[in-house]
Amino acid sequence: FTRDDALYRQLVAHGQTPGIMVVACCDARVDPAIVLDCAPGDLFVIRNVANLVPPSESRAGHHGTSAALEFGVCNLGVQHIIVLGHARCGGIRTLLESGGTANPDSFIDDWMHLAEKARAEVERDMPDAPQEDKARACEQRAILISLHNLMTFPWVRERIENGKLVLHGWYFDIQHGQLLQYSAAAGAFE
Repeated sequence: FTRDDALYRQLVAHGQTPGIMVVACCDARVDPAIVLDCAPGDLFVIRNVANLVPPSESRAGHHGTSAALEFGVCNLGVQHIIVLGHARCGGIRTLLESGGTANPDSFIDDWMHLAEKARAEVERDMPDAPQEDKARACEQRAILISLHNLMTFPWVRERIENGKLVLHGWYFDIQHGQLLQYSAAAGAFE
């Protein structure tokens, strides 16, 4: 704090004005500010299990991720949203191990059902692949599901159509220290 006194004084005086929102996993090994080498105030970060974005739903219930998205987009006016997935994600491994069968008494199973389409596609497309390859493919496909779900929020879609907001799908490979970005043109993370 004392080393960055001027930064903190500015953050207090002017409030937060990040241009980038990151939807990241709550995994302790993947801190977005460290991975992206950012200072306090640079990022508006939403963290949850497996960095998932739910689709826009009715207002009934508790929607922490959706509320944070709305605040970042509508109140802070972020210009970029990065869905930051990562290798060796425990939530994705749980989803793969469940085989698509959810425990009705588990908050995690219910949440991970958001990525069931990714699991089903991986099992269909890679039935004989090693489990580690399936996990990596599912981790990356879950990012794409979250990007798709972002488009179900009218205020996200409107800002994208007006050129005020850009979505990004990034994948952090912990083991190799690589940060990959989804390329729609290539249909792959590069």
